[in-house]
Amino acid sequence: MLWVKALHIIFVVTWFAGLFYLPRLFVYHCQCHEPEALERFKVMERKLLAIMTLGAVLALGFGLWLLHWWASALGNGQLWLHLKLLLVLALVGYHLYCWRLVKRFRDDRNQHGERFYRIINEIPALALIGIVILVVVKPF
Repeated sequence: MLWVKALHIIFVVTWFAGLFYLPRLFVYHCQCHEPEALERFKVMERKLLAIMTLGAVLALGFGLWLLHWWASALGNGQLWLHLKLLLVLALVGYHLYCWRLVKRFRDDRNQHGERFYRIINEIPALALIGIVILVVVKPF
């Protein structure tokens, strides 16, 4: 089971790398006005989204495997785990929202300014802090 846990952590890191960097690309994309550079940002965003989606799918897959294994050992009363899973579900929603934003940039239909992307760039960091505290400290 340690191999599954190790692979889960590896792909969580991969996923979070993308979650941290993609909104930063959106900020730079908003600041850019040169047609050639705008096309380059579209390619970078598309490729990063593909890599982070692969990381997300594998992190979730290995996480479900661990959850299945732990389910019999944990039983009821594990509020920390339920809260962690809620944060993970929120991250999946955030990931899907980023996917939608990539499509909007691709189609030249961005509706937000760089300040918006700077703000949403903080969401994965807050989720990560919450998840790590819940998993390590298990306060509930």
